Amino acid sequence: MQYEFLKQFPKRMKHVGMYSLLIQNSTQKQIWKNYGFLKMDEQINVIFALMLYIMEQSLKEEHCTIDDIGTFLDNLNTTYFYKNMSYEECKNLGDFIINVILSNEGKAMYFDGYDFEKRAYKIMNISYIANRVVYVDSDVKRTSYYLTDDGYNLLLSTLEIENNMKLTIHEMIFKMHLEKQSYDKAVDEIKNVFNLLRIQLQKIQEAMLRVRRNALNYSVADYEVLLEENMETIDATKQKFQNYRETVKKRASELEEQNISVKKLSEEDEEKLNNLKTIEGYLNKGIDEHQKILNSHFDLKILYEKELELLAQMSLIQRFSLRTKLYDKILLDSSCLEHLDVFFRPLFYQSPDKIYNLNKSLELQRPIRKKEVDEEEEVLDFDEEKWQEEIIRKQKEKLAKYEKSLNLILDIALEKGTVTLQQIRKQVETEENLQSVLIPSIDIFKEIMVELIKSKEINVLALRKEKSEYIVEESLEFQLYDMILSIIESDEKKQVISKIYVSRTPDKIGIEFKNVLDENGVCKTIRCSNVEIMVEK
Repeated sequence: MQYEFLKQFPKRMKHVGMYSLLIQNSTQKQIWKNYGFLKMDEQINVIFALMLYIMEQSLKEEHCTIDDIGTFLDNLNTTYFYKNMSYEECKNLGDFIINVILSNEGKAMYFDGYDFEKRAYKIMNISYIANRVVYVDSDVKRTSYYLTDDGYNLLLSTLEIENNMKLTIHEMIFKMHLEKQSYDKAVDEIKNVFNLLRIQLQKIQEAMLRVRRNALNYSVADYEVLLEENMETIDATKQKFQNYRETVKKRASELEEQNISVKKLSEEDEEKLNNLKTIEGYLNKGIDEHQKILNSHFDLKILYEKELELLAQMSLIQRFSLRTKLYDKILLDSSCLEHLDVFFRPLFYQSPDKIYNLNKSLELQRPIRKKEVDEEEEVLDFDEEKWQEEIIRKQKEKLAKYEKSLNLILDIALEKGTVTLQQIRKQVETEENLQSVLIPSIDIFKEIMVELIKSKEINVLALRKEKSEYIVEESLEFQLYDMILSIIESDEKKQVISKIYVSRTPDKIGIEFKNVLDENGVCKTIRCSNVEIMVEK
């Protein structure tokens, strides 16, 4: 196929067809005007409000009869629309929407979408609602309406995912396809991810253009939303893309190594290799786009702050009319012309004259040319690689403190089966060197306990299974589940642990740890709730 972007075109057209047929069935219907809905905007709003009501009734597994629909439309009318309609007319309007617009008077609805791969139109059936017979009050037979899959898809497509979640969702789907080696689907998802990055960059550029034109037309709320979207994109994109790129490169090289000549690969493997190359290309583009977003993010911040400062300065300028404040005054009293320089002097305001600095005359004077050469030869002694290594080393040292503290808690819990934080404190008090291991710093201990309490139940077997099935991203941040799994797998005694339960004790006893060092090395006393930790073998 020549144009890859035209794949799955009928699927796209079905979404278009659902809107198209709905509008086609609604427009040019005289009955709308009988109820006072003259504009198409009003008509569409009523249709979708009714479809949402049907969906809500379906989700609650409650009946949705014509009587229920009439009551709903009557409530909407009396509260919001204020049309001259009685309950019976609302009921008739609901019957019209259900049977004429959504059901096409009982006739099947079709929409043709062109399939570019098969070079022919694909006929697609569209159905918004269905009905079933229900019994009200045990003996009264009624027809109840509910949404079909097409109806649900139509409504769900009207409420888009939040912008800061779109990238995360598509990235998760791409990761899933990559793990399953569905490279053709992974290509489509990485294109979606790249398009979202490009859209985000365009948003920033459009915002900068609006700010340059008039900063007052760009609200602080819009600016805050855009900054949050930028931070979400910047925070989660680059490192993941680099990891994915390494994975894709590795799998592509494995396919190439199967045979020296690519032509010897099977047709399926050759297609996989081509898809991997496409994915790698889009990942490279995505990393470049990430850098552009990062640069534009800071450019926008600087530009917006500067424009707001200029606007604030303009508000301090006093404006007046030349005719009333100048011409009329002079016409009344011509002697004012003698002092006209006082009026015009601010227009010709100049910077103050330079003052000779005596200290400069006492300094050693050097030739300007030599000074310029010295400045050109000046080299900054900064090794970025060593600086990065130092940051990584410090992060690893901090992680090691997390691990020692968590390891000590698991040791005590495994030995006793069930242990409370109060019992751990008593054991730590008997051996002074253990307190520095348990609480290397207040923040580290606090984070460990908070994560344990939030988890409540930790299934080690499920964690092992999950680790074996998914690509694990290497992180230098504290991850409770990863660290617990690492501690258990590295110690043969702890490998008998299957589950860990953590809960607050009902006695609400406050536990105190004295002489605890904070990050600045100051001794403090911390107080926390009593927690019970139980290990299941």
